[in-house]
Amino acid sequence: MSRTSPSLLPRISRLLEQVGNNLKLARLRRRYSAETVSQRAGISRKTLYRAEQGDPAVALGIYARVLQVLRLEQGLEFLAADDELGRKLQDALLTTKRRSPKRSAALPQDGEPGIR
Repeated sequence: MSRTSPSLLPRISRLLEQVGNNLKLARLRRRYSAETVSQRAGISRKTLYRAEQGDPAVALGIYARVLQVLRLEQGLEFLAADDELGRKLQDALLTTKRRSPKRSAALPQDGEPGIR
């Protein structure tokens, strides 16, 4: 029984293939065998092969393990770091003429019980 891959936009598929190719090139530059990387990452060689092909069914955690073995894990912090579209959407909402939200409750004075 074969698994069905999630359908992705062609642009995303090409991007995943490029990521997989970059992983393979990084492994080859370090002269690590597929067996070595897969053992250190705790995955099978077949899973490593699928990651290097850019298979969309491979979990992000697998990519993270392979990056860690290759000592490239610092690249993970750049995933979705610059959310340009989200920032534009948020700024668009801020420029509309809305009032600031009212305070929910006044701050308690000295000696008065407050909400904690």
